[in-house]
Amino acid sequence: MEQTPDYLMIALRLLGALGLLIYGMRMMSEALQKMAGPQLRHILGRMTTNRLTGMLTGTLVTCAVQSSSATTVMTVSFVSAGLLTLAQAISIIMGANIGTTLTAWIMSLGYSVDLTNVVYPAFLVGMILIYKHRHRFVGDFLFGIAFMFLSLVMLSTTGKEMDLEHNETVVAFFSSFDTGSYWTILAFLGIGTVITCIVQSSAAVMAITILLCSTGVLPIYLGIALVMGENIGTTATANLAALGANTQARRAALAHLVFNVIGVIWVLCVFYPFVNMVCRIVGYEPTMAGQTSRLPVVLAMFHTCFNIINTGILIWFIPQIEQLVCQLMPEKPEPEMEEFRLQYIQANLMQTPEISVMQAQKETIQFGLRLERMFDMVRQLLDEHNSKATEGLYKQIEHQETLTDRTEFEIAAFLEKVSNNHLSDETKLKVRLMMRLVGEMESIGDACYNMARILNRRQTLSRDFSQNQYSQLHKMTELTAASIRQMNNVVGGRKDNCNGEETFSIEKQINEMRNRLKEENILEADKRTFDYAVGTMFVDFINECEKLGDYVVNVVEARLG
Repeated sequence: MEQTPDYLMIALRLLGALGLLIYGMRMMSEALQKMAGPQLRHILGRMTTNRLTGMLTGTLVTCAVQSSSATTVMTVSFVSAGLLTLAQAISIIMGANIGTTLTAWIMSLGYSVDLTNVVYPAFLVGMILIYKHRHRFVGDFLFGIAFMFLSLVMLSTTGKEMDLEHNETVVAFFSSFDTGSYWTILAFLGIGTVITCIVQSSAAVMAITILLCSTGVLPIYLGIALVMGENIGTTATANLAALGANTQARRAALAHLVFNVIGVIWVLCVFYPFVNMVCRIVGYEPTMAGQTSRLPVVLAMFHTCFNIINTGILIWFIPQIEQLVCQLMPEKPEPEMEEFRLQYIQANLMQTPEISVMQAQKETIQFGLRLERMFDMVRQLLDEHNSKATEGLYKQIEHQETLTDRTEFEIAAFLEKVSNNHLSDETKLKVRLMMRLVGEMESIGDACYNMARILNRRQTLSRDFSQNQYSQLHKMTELTAASIRQMNNVVGGRKDNCNGEETFSIEKQINEMRNRLKEENILEADKRTFDYAVGTMFVDFINECEKLGDYVVNVVEARLG
């Protein structure tokens, strides 16, 4: 009597193998990103000079990390951090679609070659390297490969145990679909898209598709429809990750979806001739029974042909794709009162610590520019005498002070998360100095707000400075503005090309002017040139300018280490 397979245990082993596959690929991808973290910016910057090199970069990176989603999310985070333009990102994403075809070939290999000979040595070497702390990431990478190969062995074994080709119910179910109908193809395309969106892994869905086709129960046309759906579903990862990012990052994620949807549309127009062509390349005849051993190769070949041809066609239309996504996702109009929004730091886009530190550095540059604009508002307030205009400027400065407080908090919280990772000594030092830097920058915002309060008090008390006092205050604010501009040059420039000499020179001039003006103020007060309240406001204002200069020096020192 023939024994009936225990389908519950087989289903559990199948789910376990899929979980192991996803975990192994993620482990391998993260290990490679950590190993290449410090060099990724330079690689992407140098190799994306034109659309062809950008495409090649995306292909190579995806082949290395074995995940188009990882490459795409990484690319979106680089766009968010201002390290890549939208056009560069689109070319990399196109290359990522080609690179991900290697995964399908590895999976098809797992159904024809015994990978257990590779798995156990990889586990052994990986374990040794993990215990040797210096090569921990290499060990993690080998463990990821071992888990991935082990899962493929388990899937192949489980597929044989399921014996689906002799299960009349399963065979009858899939046979009930009309493979010659476009509605059936569209239905399976939608199923592939939805499942991939849910499990967030096109590799897992590809593994299931190969498993079903290799047993002979799933016709090749329906299997290929699922693969096309996976190409659309895999774009969900980057689009979800970019939800809280800036507009350019969201556009890059949307470009991935647009690119794949356009590819699926033109393939659907020539679906049966295209699939038959791929089958002929492999030497498979769809109308003949048997030959199931070649079906995994047919799926891998289709995946490769589809992505290479799609990229080969659409790479020449990158400007048009860029224009399309910009129209689909226009910039939001700026509100009258600026809203709080970090441009480069997005918690859901955090990558390797080195890349995260680069994002934080970009954010500090924006912080400095915000402070420069804030001080310009103070200078406008100094020369403004219309009560309504004065009130409006004061409210804007007050709002900016709130934004500087939040900016400091958000950057510091982000850096705190980064410091929880395994960091090199150089990166640890960068994080410490940046924490100090943003604290000093927030103090500059406080000084600007204090100046605004002094000028607002001038309006409230109906007092005003003398012409000579205005002349001296203009000279002081000009020096202070120069110190902020120089600070931003240092913060935004390369450390090797910057020094603090000019900042220290300006600070010395501010100190000397502060001391001279305080002495002159005492003499003028004795002559009764102005009343006590005006003299106090004058001294308070120049003291705040001097404090601001001190904070600028502290920022420059923190930046230069």
